[in-house]
Amino acid sequence: MKIVMDTNVLFAGLYSANGASYKVLHYLAARRLSLALSTPLLFEYEDVLKRNRDILNLSDFEIETVLDNLCAFGQPQKIHFLWRPYLPDAKDDMVLELAVASHANIITHNPKNYLQALNVGVTAIPPKTLLERLT
Repeated sequence: MKIVMDTNVLFAGLYSANGASYKVLHYLAARRLSLALSTPLLFEYEDVLKRNRDILNLSDFEIETVLDNLCAFGQPQKIHFLWRPYLPDAKDDMVLELAVASHANIITHNPKNYLQALNVGVTAIPPKTLLERLT
């Protein structure tokens, strides 16, 4: 299954080893899931993780390693059509555009932010729901 991972899932997976987001990261590393990536989303990941390095208890080197690993097993996707503005939050539009271009589902802790995504054939689900569907 191909997914686009919202930044809040990456953050949660790095923050706690007890939740579904952490398991999603392990599924990605084990290649049980396919991760679609875009350059703008990767920059957002970097920005959020580095701004919160103290909360995550990660060094810049560790954050760079996480990002390098995401790039290693993720699949880069070019986006040829912008849907902006489509959703209330421009950063959510970036995630939606990647999901449309890569024919992927969005994994997020805020599926309500993506209700309009259904109109373009994209489903947004929380990590726990994703894991239930995989088992």
